[in-house]
Amino acid sequence: MSGICGLFNLDDARVSEAEIHSMTAMLGARGPEGTGKWRNAPVGLGHTLLATTPELLFERQPRVHAETGFVITADVRLDNRQELIATLLPARQPGSIGDAELILAAYSRWGEKCPEQLLGDFAFVVWDPRKQVLFCARDHLGMRPFYYHHAAGQRFAFASDARAILVLPQVPYRVNRGRIADFLVPELEWYDYTSSFFEEVHRLPPGHRAIVTRSGIDIAEYWQPQPGADPGPMTDDDYRQGFLEVFTAAIDARLRAPRGTVGSMLSGGIDSGSVVAVAKGLLAKHNDGPLATFSAARAAHSTNATGIDCPETRAIHAAISMPAISATLVLPDALEDLLPELSSGHEEPFDGALDILKTIFLRAHEHGYKALLDGGGGDVLLHEGSYIVRLIRQGHLQLAVAEIFAESGYWNERSAALRLMRYLRAAALPDYVKRPARALRNRHRFEKWSRDSLISREFAREIGIADRCKHMMSHFPAGWIPDYPLERCLSIRPNLTAGRERYARIAAAAGMEARDPFMDKRVVEYCARLPGRFRLRHGWPKPILRDIAAGILPDEVLWTRRKPHLGWWFSDAVTRLAQSRGGLDIETLLEGLAGYVDPAALRRRWETFCGGGDSEPIHRAFILAGWLRDAARRPVAPRAGCRS
Repeated sequence: MSGICGLFNLDDARVSEAEIHSMTAMLGARGPEGTGKWRNAPVGLGHTLLATTPELLFERQPRVHAETGFVITADVRLDNRQELIATLLPARQPGSIGDAELILAAYSRWGEKCPEQLLGDFAFVVWDPRKQVLFCARDHLGMRPFYYHHAAGQRFAFASDARAILVLPQVPYRVNRGRIADFLVPELEWYDYTSSFFEEVHRLPPGHRAIVTRSGIDIAEYWQPQPGADPGPMTDDDYRQGFLEVFTAAIDARLRAPRGTVGSMLSGGIDSGSVVAVAKGLLAKHNDGPLATFSAARAAHSTNATGIDCPETRAIHAAISMPAISATLVLPDALEDLLPELSSGHEEPFDGALDILKTIFLRAHEHGYKALLDGGGGDVLLHEGSYIVRLIRQGHLQLAVAEIFAESGYWNERSAALRLMRYLRAAALPDYVKRPARALRNRHRFEKWSRDSLISREFAREIGIADRCKHMMSHFPAGWIPDYPLERCLSIRPNLTAGRERYARIAAAAGMEARDPFMDKRVVEYCARLPGRFRLRHGWPKPILRDIAAGILPDEVLWTRRKPHLGWWFSDAVTRLAQSRGGLDIETLLEGLAGYVDPAALRRRWETFCGGGDSEPIHRAFILAGWLRDAARRPVAPRAGCRS
């Protein structure tokens, strides 16, 4: 993904070359292939290029529309190019039209309604000199980042990375202590859709646009996850074929890239496995391929993969045996060369908790790739939600009980009866009875989150951690939602926004772009209408994916039960490498986290870690201490030739 930035001086002061230069310099990793700048009195725009679509190889930004004077800087991949070209620029050759030019044409035609006509991943800003307006928009599901700072009557600054705003000396520089608390209580990463780790820098939420004038800023939602049109009566084969069509279209759109620059993540699970199954078929259809895949796995201590004691790794070895792929394994045993990038320099502390993801992106970048597909959104889009409760309420008791017992077997639970009782209670009790019980359960949950973390009691009280927990939970659906498709849609933003933003930041830090076909508006709207039997069948989740991948994915992938997540093998390796090289010790942690963590709790966790036990709390402390050290001073733009 490319980088965008800009400054609008609301007091009509002239934007300087140095200001735009410093902002674009901070986006060097996002756009190592070229930098563009444009200035006119109170407005300046910048762009750094990572050419992840064929059009970006020739389209240069910021782009000026000769007839209207509109100027755009955009981080974009449009997936409905053909329809837009036919409507907006029918006389032009499609191959000569870039996505930014299409957005300018869309803005010329539809004005502030133009984001509603776009399909794809985007964050863009258009300067409209006629209205003296800066128009900003972020894609439907927040796949591209957009940060901004607004000081009424003074300035509006924006960028793909908060640090590209904070490099400006006129922007106040204050760390957001609330987000530090959110990191220490990891469940609070989902606190809201607008705050950042800095007090004066905010995020434009997904599916929102902003109109900036000298008199103020108007932010409004233009789209939210919602069910598509009711398809009417359909057979099971109709549902499968319909899903395959929209899923294939979403994957095909995300394969659009300069030749040899897009690959895919491939775990041992059904989500990324389904993406790969469809993607490699599409490449073969276009006489292209094989599809490059990157998989995080444990090292094999035997030449026979079936002898590996990790179910995830066994499934991965089965997956990479498929034809028409070129597989690369990424191992936690070989991270020494990546230690500097894995242990420091994170845009947000949360990014340091996903060493496995950053390792995959870094290795893919080393192989010359610019974009990777993944299946990160599958768990939420295809979660069964209240399917079993609805079966009970509708009187389908036999099917409900069969699913409950089968589901219990899938999760290797000892007592299916307890699961049955929970479902019966959820189905039988009215919402006014469950509401106080839910509040009590949430309070206990908040207390447990704080108790299990390293956060000091004093800091937790100061920051109001209980109120932050309640605010975070307010984004999630509460109570019974009669409409099943709407229920599934309401779960998307609170469950996916923070995670997808983290994917985007980690990919950008490695000079890469993350592409998730499940986060396609068409797939979202179609999946919302899927009946529950395509979300859960015989206790197995996501049967719709197993249906479309049958005969393509190996049985080891199709029918692997719940697998241990490999993420902490990578984080553990990074933490112990840092300790062995002298970059991690308890006294440095205590000093760097003073006032934020409970010293006694940190020492106890350190002793456990040194004894070979759980490394997760120490890893998080290590990441936060390093981030706070870096954040102690305002970022400085790198000199020419230096990587930001």
